[in-house]
Amino acid sequence: MLEGDEWLLSGQKVWTSGAAWSDWCFVVCRTDPDAAPKHRGISYILVPMRQDGVEVRPIAQMTGDSEFSEVFFDRARTSAENIIGEVNGGWKVAMGTLAFERGASTLGQQMSFANELQQILDIAVANGRAKDPVIRQRIADAWIGLRLQRYNALRMLSGAEGAEPGRESMITKIFWATWHRNLGKLAMDVLGADSEIADGPPYQLSALQRMFLFARSDTIYAGSNEIQRNIISERALGMPREPRPA
Repeated sequence: MLEGDEWLLSGQKVWTSGAAWSDWCFVVCRTDPDAAPKHRGISYILVPMRQDGVEVRPIAQMTGDSEFSEVFFDRARTSAENIIGEVNGGWKVAMGTLAFERGASTLGQQMSFANELQQILDIAVANGRAKDPVIRQRIADAWIGLRLQRYNALRMLSGAEGAEPGRESMITKIFWATWHRNLGKLAMDVLGADSEIADGPPYQLSALQRMFLFARSDTIYAGSNEIQRNIISERALGMPREPRPA
């Protein structure tokens, strides 16, 4: 709520990337509980993290890291000027953020994926697994999938400037998340028995081992695969909406 020249925020965010090291975060919060439809009553606000009223609780991952955190806001404060866009106009800003996440930012992500695939290929050649026809086919499928991601991202970026994400953006998350999870499986199969051995004590993992474990979460965060299928079916294909609770 707005109190004088400051916003006061209370609530919780789960799976906030980089929260333990961030000086600022953005919060999409409800500023008009009576707005209809409800998305017209939310605002997009920048909030300083280093203040009383903001508690960050890192979440331990099976990789041994804590990239994500729970963040609790208890009357955290930020200047009224730190709103992006208009009051109650946060939905439009959030869609712009999503368009970037599903568009331009994926090109850099794909470079990281390409480096991982090249490392897998180099290991397969070195240890002889590249001679296995099944492994060769899986590597080829991974390369094809990576090219499809690039072409789809370029197709999105060539769309009309300022337009909301189109249908092609709706397949992006589920495609790359599933692809990357499968790439992790391929990496472990190429490594063979070495995939079971840590690089060092007590839990020092190789880059590919870390990638495999982290990729298990790809199909959950930023909208699970099940949510992505609902988005595609309802918004892209015009199918009946899933029943909502009363």
